[in-house]
Amino acid sequence: MERRGRRGAGQMKRLVWRAIWIKIIVIAGLLAGCASLPKQPPPRMESTAFDDISDTSLARAIMPRLAAHPGQDGFVLLPDGLDAFVARAILARHAERSIDVQYYLYHHDTVGALFTSLLLEAAERGVRVRILVDDMDMGGRDEPVMALDTHPNIEIRFFNPFSRRGWRGLQFLTGFGTLTRRMHNKSFIVDNTVAILGGRNIGDEYFAADPALSFADLDVLAVGAVVPEVSRAFDLYWNSAQAWAARDVISVRPTEQRRQELSEMLAQRTGSEKAARYLDALESSELARALREHRVPFYWGKATLVVDDPAKISHKRDARELHLIGSLASYFEDIKDELIVISPYFVPGKEGVEFFSRLAARGVRARILTNSLASNDVGVVHAGYMRYRRELLRAGVELYELNKALSREERKEVKGLGGSSKASLHAKTFVIDRRRTFIGSLNLDPRSLYENTEIGLVID
Repeated sequence: MERRGRRGAGQMKRLVWRAIWIKIIVIAGLLAGCASLPKQPPPRMESTAFDDISDTSLARAIMPRLAAHPGQDGFVLLPDGLDAFVARAILARHAERSIDVQYYLYHHDTVGALFTSLLLEAAERGVRVRILVDDMDMGGRDEPVMALDTHPNIEIRFFNPFSRRGWRGLQFLTGFGTLTRRMHNKSFIVDNTVAILGGRNIGDEYFAADPALSFADLDVLAVGAVVPEVSRAFDLYWNSAQAWAARDVISVRPTEQRRQELSEMLAQRTGSEKAARYLDALESSELARALREHRVPFYWGKATLVVDDPAKISHKRDARELHLIGSLASYFEDIKDELIVISPYFVPGKEGVEFFSRLAARGVRARILTNSLASNDVGVVHAGYMRYRRELLRAGVELYELNKALSREERKEVKGLGGSSKASLHAKTFVIDRRRTFIGSLNLDPRSLYENTEIGLVID
């Protein structure tokens, strides 16, 4: 009797799942019959970074520092969330010609509102603002996007937009076209003179503004000859077939009254108590103090930009000539003594296990820091990592996992809105022989390596 009951329950579960999938297939069929985007974006005006920027305030301030270090680039590490936002805010306020923004996620929260306000202020001063965002995080925000896009000095483009503005989750689940392959790049460029790259998207949790969660992340501010290279990479994506003008994707056009209402909503968010407390916290930023005292410490070296071709998402996953990993291969081959890897989402796969095992076998110390199950915000990624953990340990690779909970003392060290109670690793970096460092958006997992597009700097 009990066995029959279990069999009946199992049959019922299968019937339920079958019904769910039938519904998904039916809805997918209906979506396929609805109007969607054409395969290629409509013709639009191409634009590129400004070359004649020597007369800007930023260029005049930085040129003497560069002249004192000929042939080198300058860098400021930004491990602290407050410092990372301060750097962007100060650069935006000093922009005179252009701001180029490229991000995977751009949240509709306090930091997102403050960042948008900074871009609007710059546009009001006559600065050209180009915003390129992956469409993954833009659902339900068509009106505010178009209200911003109507500013004569602001243009917004979506990378790999969803073919329909609704049913986004289902479109992603059924994998229409290349929708599961995203632009994971993160860069911020001002006046083609200063660039910030790294692991941070735009959102509270990346900049110490979320009391519940703190992402341990890393950006780098760069000046020098590498910055025009970052700008050229931005232009490549901006003018690519994968980037669509927001006005060609979104049909809604807010009225003047609605634009005014949206402007007031933005002002309310940036003037909220939470925003005020965050702005007060920014004053305690070490970088803010250093800027006030004119003592920003630059590290000097030579940077090489590595970046995926935007066409990567439209080609087969084995089209390695479009992947930045080919540019990184020579650096990995040169490892002599030590490799330190920090990757929040670490799924090495068979090839990765073999690579790290070979390093350990020839005496190279390989150390890897990733998220624990508790600190990982993407549980399925940790499941992928777990499959390889024992084999890596047996090969002699050192594995470290970040603990989720912060002690009271550790919480005091996390500046921002009172210190977060939970931590999650989000920095993407590796260090070769203590003299060469990669900082960027690349995780060591199959999605970053073969699916999404990525960018980063290799600094010598």
